[in-house]
Amino acid sequence: MNQILALDYGLKRTGIAYAENPLFIAHALCTVKTHDLLIFIEDYLLKNKVSKIVIGEPKSLSGGQTHSSEIVQIFFKKITTSYPDIEIKLYDERFTSKIAMQTILGSGIKKMKRRNKENLDKISAVIILQDYLTSVDFYKSSNT
Repeated sequence: MNQILALDYGLKRTGIAYAENPLFIAHALCTVKTHDLLIFIEDYLLKNKVSKIVIGEPKSLSGGQTHSSEIVQIFFKKITTSYPDIEIKLYDERFTSKIAMQTILGSGIKKMKRRNKENLDKISAVIILQDYLTSVDFYKSSNT
């Protein structure tokens, strides 16, 4: 089945989520150490049919660049070059970490598990992907 991957790219860890055709509902996949991310993606692509990768793009409240924006741009260029047959998009990730934390707090997860930042990264990736899937951009590209 066709899948879409979403990445919440971080300096230390990257949260990963996926959705697959026909329902396209975002699911948490895993968290990977960022220095192992390209190896993970290569292996994942060998085992799964991925048609699109959505990467969370850090932006300031006003929509401008942040200190992380340049790092994500460098990764975006590298992955776009490595996988020219896969559509790769940047998608605004403003507020995803806050929404993910509120989701964790509201879920009743015990305090020790809430401290695990990997959970926050995975949930952030799910939020990025689900938001993308409900966006106008997704529907335009999937109906053409």
